[in-house]
Amino acid sequence: MFRNPKIIYSWPYGQHFCKYLRRNASFGEVHPLFESLIAGNRAALARAITLSESTLERHKQESAHLMSSVLKHNLQNRSLRIGISGPPGAGKSTFIEAIGLHITELNNKLAVLAVDPSSTRSGGSLLADKTRMQQLSVEKLAYIRPSPNRGHLGGVARATNAAIQLCEAGGYNVIIVETVGAGQSEIAVANMTDIFVLLVPPGSGDELQGIKKGIVEVADMILVTKADGNLKTAARLVKTEYSRALRLLRNHDDTSWKPFVQTVSSISGKGISDAWSDMLEFHQEMISTGKYQDRRKKQRVTWLWDHVQDELLEHLRKDTLNAKFQEKLEADVRNGVILPSTAAQKLLNLFLKGKDNIS
Repeated sequence: MFRNPKIIYSWPYGQHFCKYLRRNASFGEVHPLFESLIAGNRAALARAITLSESTLERHKQESAHLMSSVLKHNLQNRSLRIGISGPPGAGKSTFIEAIGLHITELNNKLAVLAVDPSSTRSGGSLLADKTRMQQLSVEKLAYIRPSPNRGHLGGVARATNAAIQLCEAGGYNVIIVETVGAGQSEIAVANMTDIFVLLVPPGSGDELQGIKKGIVEVADMILVTKADGNLKTAARLVKTEYSRALRLLRNHDDTSWKPFVQTVSSISGKGISDAWSDMLEFHQEMISTGKYQDRRKKQRVTWLWDHVQDELLEHLRKDTLNAKFQEKLEADVRNGVILPSTAAQKLLNLFLKGKDNIS
């Protein structure tokens, strides 16, 4: 259709016409943005991700229109999505920079979506991974996008799924999603990636600190980091402990791929190329057995219910009709007058009753 807003603005009532089209998500930034995105324009990718993260209703409509084109474009995509998580101090950013430089040296285009914990005051990122991956951030074949989690469950940003799709449309064939490694984030990232890598530091193996049954059950690979210098012996001990845990918890897997533990050093580079080769082997096996497409289909369904949950919560919080009742319930919960679960049920009942009356 029309591609140049400046020309249309010169028409009589042109500005009103542009506003109407933008409101209906069929014009403005969407189509030119898609064309620039698939042409590999980094600025277009940044704008598209920002659009997908916006909570403004108009931006949501534009993003949905853009994403429909992106999803069709990505149907035959065979990119590798890598989820990386681990406890604080595991050296996630250092490892990602080391393996990221190795990946780009092999002429792959790499996108890193680093989900940062949010400031409770400003809502912005606290860690800013670009400052922690200085070499990788200037690599031409790499794109790093720090993103505040805005308090989303598990530390995974609300629009991370959309960001993955947008990066793939932008020509990035390897996508790394790094999470803050807090609670449910490991499960969340495993549900949106092809391979889930758990990083553990030396010194956490004496009593398998930080290892949870649910995390081990979704891990495709466990890497013991910082296996150099004085920590080399400790890293080997941790490898042994986690290997035993894997044998106990994953001995009934019906897949030919057997999760394993190995040591790596992001400083010396030892084990980095082997880790990448293992990831590629896993990727090829997934494709050859048909499990790659099965996992992608499940990811789309998970994405659906994530959005349903987010939208319901947002509508509930914006329900001005019941604002006073919400305030009273919150006060009662704070003062111990009512159980949180009882208050939640009352709030949901009132919200759903109001929706029934509207319909």
